[in-house]
Amino acid sequence: MLFQPAIIALLLAAGLGVLMLALATPFALQVIRHWDIHSGSEYQLLLERRTYLFSTLATFVLVAQLAALLLFVFTADRLAAMFVGAMCAVGTLNVNPWGFPALILQMLAFFLAAAWLAINHVDSAARDYPLVRIKYALLILLLPFLVASFWLQFNFFSELKANVITSCCGSMFSSEATTIVSDLSGLPPQPALWLFYGALSAAIALALGHALRRGRSSGALLALFSAVAFVAAMSGVLSFLSLYIYEHPHHHCPFCILKPEYDYRGYALYLPLFIATAAGLGAGAIQPFAHRPSLRHIAPRVTGRLAALAATGFLLFTAIATWFILASNLILIEH
Repeated sequence: MLFQPAIIALLLAAGLGVLMLALATPFALQVIRHWDIHSGSEYQLLLERRTYLFSTLATFVLVAQLAALLLFVFTADRLAAMFVGAMCAVGTLNVNPWGFPALILQMLAFFLAAAWLAINHVDSAARDYPLVRIKYALLILLLPFLVASFWLQFNFFSELKANVITSCCGSMFSSEATTIVSDLSGLPPQPALWLFYGALSAAIALALGHALRRGRSSGALLALFSAVAFVAAMSGVLSFLSLYIYEHPHHHCPFCILKPEYDYRGYALYLPLFIATAAGLGAGAIQPFAHRPSLRHIAPRVTGRLAALAATGFLLFTAIATWFILASNLILIEH
């Protein structure tokens, strides 16, 4: 399995990411200890020149992490055809114990990478690089996540055996299963619907409010409600939205909607959702530093753009989800 082109690309991206951040760690420690923008010493000038190189490398690594999540899910879905009992990515991820932990950590790396990229963008736009120590300290903290992600992915892909009989999504998301996702998929449609639209409406309202006013507290609230809206949206997909798409009252899988027989509708849902959540979290990550003198004009402008992107993404996700519900022949809630 390791010689599949997509698997090689994923492991190379993860491995190179770990290697680059590991090589950048000694330099990051130097920056944290010795950076002084007001110094004209030769050592300070050397640090400043090297920050361009290492910031570019870190940006490349973390942008690759954003793309890796999409490739990971796409690969897991395509590999399902090789395993007995697998209907979609769920079957592939259930082949061994490493699949779902690898996916969860890849999602976490996606959002952490997006937050770091937002901080780096603001810092690079300021004349005195006021967040350089903070962003390099965050790079050091990101390294263990990338190491763990690479380790989980390597174990997952290396232990994929074609002769293993795996479980399909029907057993994982059934009411008989005793997992968190089965509990979420078993939520009654009407309360889940209220939670879904309530959380998304709050996130959209806060994003629009921050885009217009750019207050200090609204940035933190936007980040919080972006995370809440993401959880509510995924709960909605599990509990009722997938049922409307499949037009089947017992098919709760959030992965089968990525397949061609359902017109790849999952990509139309998940892409704006993940982009909106990342933008909201990025705005929240920048907000604590908006009081810095050199960021007083830059940070509000960037957080305003991120908030507008978050509002657009959440609104697009809500509109697409609503269209799928209205166009479905399934009736879950009697009027």
